[in-house]
Amino acid sequence: MQQLRRDPIIGRWIIVNYNQVNQPSDYQSESVEKKRVGKLCPFCSGNEDKTPPEIYVDRPVHARANEPRWNLRVIANKFPALRIEGDLERQGIGLYDQMNGVGAHEVIIETPYHEKDLADLSPDEVAKIILAYKHRCVDLRKDRRFEYIIIFKNHGASAGASLEHSHSQLIALPIVPKKTREALRGAELYYGYKERCVYCDIIRQELEEKERLVSETEHFVVFTPFASCSPFETWIIPKTHGSQFYHIREDLIGELAAVLQETLWRLKKVLTDPPFNFIINTAPIQHEQELDYYHWHIEIVPKLTRSAGFEWGTGFYINPSPPEQAAKWLREIK
Repeated sequence: MQQLRRDPIIGRWIIVNYNQVNQPSDYQSESVEKKRVGKLCPFCSGNEDKTPPEIYVDRPVHARANEPRWNLRVIANKFPALRIEGDLERQGIGLYDQMNGVGAHEVIIETPYHEKDLADLSPDEVAKIILAYKHRCVDLRKDRRFEYIIIFKNHGASAGASLEHSHSQLIALPIVPKKTREALRGAELYYGYKERCVYCDIIRQELEEKERLVSETEHFVVFTPFASCSPFETWIIPKTHGSQFYHIREDLIGELAAVLQETLWRLKKVLTDPPFNFIINTAPIQHEQELDYYHWHIEIVPKLTRSAGFEWGTGFYINPSPPEQAAKWLREIK
């Protein structure tokens, strides 16, 4: 039978289909095609002249800037969604509002090796990526025009990746996105009623029930959410409360890197390298203090199904792989 489930944070309902449960093999047609090394790939080592100059880089001390011998590079997006130059100039046109497209759009080139994915990198290599995310957030939040920073990764063409070479992106926005505002509002309402963080309560329940638990370390929990919108949707969340991702202690970055790499490896093995998006959800950057009611976390969403008229028309999502079963498949992969 089908089951309706309510997301305790934003109140969205989803439908879990138990009548015909999709197996991991049912999604293999959606897998990312095997990569072909492209000599003209602008992100490959040796092609630094094909990209904008480095904003941030991890390379040996004596290596020259914007040349080979690097481990990770951060550059401005050559075709940015928003540009850093200019003023916002907010204005109203009748009942409509508009402003200039001001923001920052950066690309984190995660490895010099074209054939490697994030799941193939070592925890130490992934730690350098997470450290780059943190440093770029700390730097960009100094610009008072920006209200929110989203860090995300598109893996595979159907997930929005325009280049095969492993990379992620960062966009600083002059407004807080609607989805984030909904999550903040839902979490604040829950806190006002129960005087507890809803995310901390979710962590406690997932660790107690263990049905949707994928893995656990000293400081992080990985699970498939109770009201997952998509098959194999997976969250990584710190056990210690904190609303700002960029406040992560540097001594915990290595542990988070190992957790992220292992989780992506599990998804890659179970689903045969699916296209996916991951997003780091965090509080607006201009909040000077930590928010008691919000908890930063990483959402990983494999792109295994497509939204159709019912989803767009109602906001309901149908999940053909119950999260409890998805977590079991992910836990048991060796």
